[in-house]
Amino acid sequence: MTEGSTERGINLALHATVADWDAVRSGAVSFASITVTENTNWLDRGAGKQIEAAQRAGIRTGIRHYARPGAPHDQAELCVRAGRGLGVFGPGSLAPTLEVEAEGVDDRFVKAWIKTVRQSAGIQRVVIYADYGLWLRRLHPQKWADREVVLWVARHNDIPGRPGWFHPRLALHEHSSVPPMPGVSGPIGMDALVYPFTLADLLL
Repeated sequence: MTEGSTERGINLALHATVADWDAVRSGAVSFASITVTENTNWLDRGAGKQIEAAQRAGIRTGIRHYARPGAPHDQAELCVRAGRGLGVFGPGSLAPTLEVEAEGVDDRFVKAWIKTVRQSAGIQRVVIYADYGLWLRRLHPQKWADREVVLWVARHNDIPGRPGWFHPRLALHEHSSVPPMPGVSGPIGMDALVYPFTLADLLL
C-alpha cells in the first residue's frame, strides 16, 4: 500500500445490520467491526449471523464492546465470552475493539480492559475507538498504548485515511456515517486505513 491509497471497512453500532454482505464486499470493503456487547450484561444474540455472513463474503471480521463507566474487568470478560462463542479470536480475525464514548470511561478503564482481554482471551492485539474530540481531551494513549494496541479515530471529514490527527499507533479513520453502497442500513460507520498501516496490522 502507498500513501494516498487505502483499504475500506465498516463498523456496525448497536442494532445495526447488513442485509447483503456480498454487496458490501463488492464495494471494496475488506474488514468489519460489529458491536456485540455493552456494559456488563448486554449481548446482541443476533450478531452471530452477521459475523458468519460477513466472513462468508470474505470480509475480515471482529467484535466491538461499547464501554460504560465502571467494572472494566467484568465488561472485558463479557466481551471475551462473546468472542469465544462467536469464534472471532482466531488468526485472521479483526482484533477486538473497545468503543469509548460514554462519559466516565477514561484511561484507567481502557488500561484495565486491555489487560483483562489479553489475559482472558490469550491475545495481544486490541483496538481502541473514540471520537476525535475524546482523543484530544480525555484519552491519553501514552499511558496504555503499546505496540499491540491500535487506535481508531472517528472524525467525519469525508477524507478517508486523513483524519487530521496523528499518533504513531493510529491505524483507522471513521470518515463518514453514510454508506455509499447497497445492502447497508445504519447506524454504520465508514472506515479507512491510515498510512502506513495495512490490514495485516489489524488482524490477530
